[in-house]
Amino acid sequence: MLEALALARHAESEGEVPVGAVVVFNGEILGRGWNRTIGLHDPSAHAEIMAMREAGQAMGNYRLPGCELFVTLEPCCMCAGAIIHARIARVVFGADDPKTGAAGGAFELLPHDRHNHRVEVARGLMADEASALLKGFFRARR
Repeated sequence: MLEALALARHAESEGEVPVGAVVVFNGEILGRGWNRTIGLHDPSAHAEIMAMREAGQAMGNYRLPGCELFVTLEPCCMCAGAIIHARIARVVFGADDPKTGAAGGAFELLPHDRHNHRVEVARGLMADEASALLKGFFRARR
């Protein structure tokens, strides 16, 4: 999560919403990502998507079985769908997102039992640090 927080700070330095993510397999980081929607003019360029794209290239596979995704903010519906399709084993996130979170914040997509793949979810890792980063960013924008 420390690396994800560093990536979130990098996103903020680029004027992006400060969210960072890493994909880990057997203790090794295979993919890193930070929000890049503004800079890339791409609504799908969320930190989780960018990290999974890089991890997929590293694994040579569009599926990421056995991988864990660490992200500073609870994934949204779009990212949750990609996480499920990639077969990520576990998602660990920092800050809850009560407005658009898809792991229990606003929706229950990640832990939903109708999917043929079950994603383990752990919430709240370094939540204070992740929340402070987001709150500071939006406070400065107002």
